[in-house]
Amino acid sequence: MNQVDVSYMRIALEEAQKGLIKDEIPIGAVIVSNDIIIAKAHNLTETLCDASAHAEMQAFTAASMYLQSKYLKDCTLYVTLEPCTMCMGAAYWTQIDKIVFGAYDKRFAHIDKKSLFHPTTQIEGGVLEKECSELLTVFFRKKR
Repeated sequence: MNQVDVSYMRIALEEAQKGLIKDEIPIGAVIVSNDIIIAKAHNLTETLCDASAHAEMQAFTAASMYLQSKYLKDCTLYVTLEPCTMCMGAAYWTQIDKIVFGAYDKRFAHIDKKSLFHPTTQIEGGVLEKECSELLTVFFRKKR
């Protein structure tokens, strides 16, 4: 785990906190291109009444608008929770270079994730895993 990844994951955690304040599942995402943050987002599924408004999806849209391209080559996505299958599929189509996530999502442990990502996309998990997991645990404890 390098310090650059840790630094950007901390920013993704700040985005997750913004979602928490809105009573959204606290997941944050940041997309970086050439050491510049081009998109920051958090879950908006409750706010927008849209099941597809995950942090990653919001970030993909913002980054694509910034770059004026549907492809996110030379970009890295930092997200506080391992992407779900919908977000994996969207990542595939963006052809994003790298995905770095914090907490592992145990619900998807049985899926062959490698086949869901673009063959050129690098995946790294467990960056600030404890901090990312704790934020989600606190949220769901309050809900139950």
